[in-house]
Amino acid sequence: MNIVDRFLKYVSFCTTSDENTGMTPSTPGQMEFARFLADELRQIGLKDVTLDENGYIMATLPANTDGKPVIGFIAHMDTSPDASGKHVKASIVKAEEREYIDPRYAGQDVIVTDTTTLLGADDKAGIAEIVTAMEYLIQHPEIQHGKVRIGFTPDEEIGQGADHFDVPAFGADFAYTMDGGAIGELEFENFNAAACKIRVHGLNVHPGYGYHKMVNSMRIAYQLAVMLPRWETPEHTQDYEGFYHLVGMNGTVEETTLSYIIRDHDRARFESRKRELEHLVRKVNREFGEGTVEIEMRDQYYNMREKIEPVMHIIDLAKEAMTAVGVTPAVKPIRGGTDGARLSFEGLPCPNIFAGGENFHSRYEYLPIPSMEAAMNVILEIVKKA
Repeated sequence: MNIVDRFLKYVSFCTTSDENTGMTPSTPGQMEFARFLADELRQIGLKDVTLDENGYIMATLPANTDGKPVIGFIAHMDTSPDASGKHVKASIVKAEEREYIDPRYAGQDVIVTDTTTLLGADDKAGIAEIVTAMEYLIQHPEIQHGKVRIGFTPDEEIGQGADHFDVPAFGADFAYTMDGGAIGELEFENFNAAACKIRVHGLNVHPGYGYHKMVNSMRIAYQLAVMLPRWETPEHTQDYEGFYHLVGMNGTVEETTLSYIIRDHDRARFESRKRELEHLVRKVNREFGEGTVEIEMRDQYYNMREKIEPVMHIIDLAKEAMTAVGVTPAVKPIRGGTDGARLSFEGLPCPNIFAGGENFHSRYEYLPIPSMEAAMNVILEIVKKA
């Protein structure tokens, strides 16, 4: 199967993740897709294909020569809850037929949606690239390579993709997530990340008799929200600048919940941001009474740079592979995170390579076909050159 048909098949599965279910995988569509993938991997000839109860897939391309490292390639099966991933209607157009496509792709065939859903290139493009590259290597045994391990994970988009990833069982010396964006991206720095939930408790009485009795949790929540720095939000930051991001708000007079994510590349500033939120909660409680506001915070992942710097040869290998297939490497920090960030801290150095898509998490997501093909070729070159 060619890479385009493979990708179009993959996006027909609804694999939107959901942080509120408490399950792994968090949604049944991910397990349905996982079963399909596991069968496909067996059919193309990969060995040791496993699918565990949590929806994690691992498989092996055995070595056909000695003396080479064991390389891993990883991608995630879920799509972002930020936009619907159900009933994706994908089509192929010329780049200039859609005004939201970057002009640099002019003349290229691009996969788009009808803009009622996201596309799912994040990260089904990565899966298609890995599977197609493995199929090519199986069909061309004359290409010498070491052992290759592949892994597909659920729930990356809700920060849980590495929760049940068995690094020792994977058994790779190093790996790459195929989870970056535009062609050429190569990333080994990412945000330090935390998730925060703030609950504000109020007291509801009849509004006609609320004088000095009613406590409106929504007004208190709003007061707390505007105390954060106005310009330190995603829409006002770039490059290495961190932010506070209000991702959810739900409330009544009695109770309001604010959900934040906190991001910063610098670990010290990251810790400072967390302390600032805790300080604001204490400040509001001093005004309205202890226990009015409660805060829960958990770290999600950390900047992988400190784990990649001692093994920079794996970055050099990726650069050489890109250059060999005519792609200019664009080393940049990730303004987000990947499974590779957490896996790097668990002993599997795992930088991130482009999957080729643009406008991830959006109804205007798109995937230039030449970019997807280039990512597949980069995988092949890494395997050859290692």
